[in-house]
Formats: sequence, C-alpha cells, structure tokens
Amino acid sequence: MSDEAGERGRRSVVLITGVGRARSIGAAIALDLAVAHDVAFSYWDGYDATMPFGSEPEFHAELAERMRALGARVLPLEADLADPATPAALIARVRDGLGPVRALVLSHAHSVDSGILDTSVAAFDAHFAVNTRASWLLIKAFAEKYAGPHGWGRIVALTSDHTAHNLPYGASKGALDRIVQAAAVELAPQGITANLVNPGPIDTGWMTPELAADLAAETALGRLGTPHDTADLVAFLLSAAGGWINGQLLHSNGGFHLPV
Repeated sequence: MSDEAGERGRRSVVLITGVGRARSIGAAIALDLAVAHDVAFSYWDGYDATMPFGSEPEFHAELAERMRALGARVLPLEADLADPATPAALIARVRDGLGPVRALVLSHAHSVDSGILDTSVAAFDAHFAVNTRASWLLIKAFAEKYAGPHGWGRIVALTSDHTAHNLPYGASKGALDRIVQAAAVELAPQGITANLVNPGPIDTGWMTPELAADLAAETALGRLGTPHDTADLVAFLLSAAGGWINGQLLHSNGGFHLPV
C-alpha cells in the first residue's frame, strides 16, 4: 500500500451506521475500531422504538464515553436513512466534526419479517429505502468526498442470505450485495476497497431461547456468533493487512449450515 508506514501511525476517520443499541453488531464494531480510529456513528431511535427490543436513547452517550476512553475522537449522530437527503448530509457532518472520512461501515438495517403473500408495497419500499438506496447514496457521497491516500479507502457492508419469509429484507440485502461489488470495481481507481460481511445468525435481541438453541446446533463450531466476532473481521478489513481483499462476500459464521 502506498503511504503505508505513515498511515499506520495516524488515526483515520470511520463512519459506522446502525449503532443504536448495546447488543447491536454496530456497537461492537464501534468499540473495536475505537482502538485505532476516530469514529462517527449514526443511529435512529425512531426505528428501534417500533421493534420488540425497543430503543436505548441513553446508550449513545455511554458508548461514546467508552470509545473516548480508548483514545478515539467520537461523534454520535442521529440520522434517518429513509430520507434520501440524509446520506450526503451525514458524510458532510462527519467531515465537519472529525475530518475526511477514510472508511465507511454499513451496519444499519430495516427488518420486518414478511413473505411473498403478505409483504405490503409500503414495507417493500421501506426496506429498499434504508437497506439499499441509503447504502448506495452513502457509498456515493463517501467516494465523491474521498481524499485519503491511494489504497486506504474502505467500504464494508453487512449483508444477509435471508430469503423465504423475510422477502423485503433479503431482497434489499441482495441488491446491496451487487452495489458493493460494483463499488469494488468502480472505486478501485481511487484506492477504495469494498467488501461484504455475512455474519450469520447473531442474537442481538431478536431470538427466542429455542431459536438460539436450534441455530447453535446448526453451526459447526457449536455456538452462535457474537457481535464481536463480526467486529473482529471488520477491523481486519479496515487495517493495512486487509487492503488486498476487495469485492468479496465473506461469511463469518462459524460454519453455519455446514453438515454437522
């Protein structure tokens, strides 16, 4: 990588979306990255409040303090990604608050279970607005403003292979996969890599004990993944050592669905 030695001694600015709750994958990523990076994170309590797990508005300040204790400059930002004006505004707010964004981690999601027969047009559009359109617009705004050393830009998006009985979520994540893979090619001349991480089943508050046991039994390593299992891989992809990985969909799931 060009400028590698110099960059290793600096804290780059990372924007992470979807850091709403203590048990979220986004929160684990934020904590892991705060060791070596300055971090802006976005959340949207309005969505979390509609879900069974509920919102945790007091958590954002608590997380920011934990990250600052690790040496990071931190910028929490409330952001409704269903609004098409939000992505570009979010990138601008991070630039104004912390400096140019060098890495973008997309861990936000809109997810409400439904299938072929019972998905409404409104629900379908809501999933694609947040999971797909907002992700494209964030990548676009990030690339338009990227001014870091060649070879140091990073995009990592969390994806899923859900399909049946989770139609709008799975379809919107499938479209996200294609956008990120396109970014891996189209943004490579700027020195930006783009990859996807599929974490498999991780209980962030949505599993029943019975479902958790069933999914653990389907995993070769015999347990569910944790948010920090995903965060470890994201941290590697954002490191100098991860710079040669580009355009990949990486499964970080302990061997979920392998024959056991």
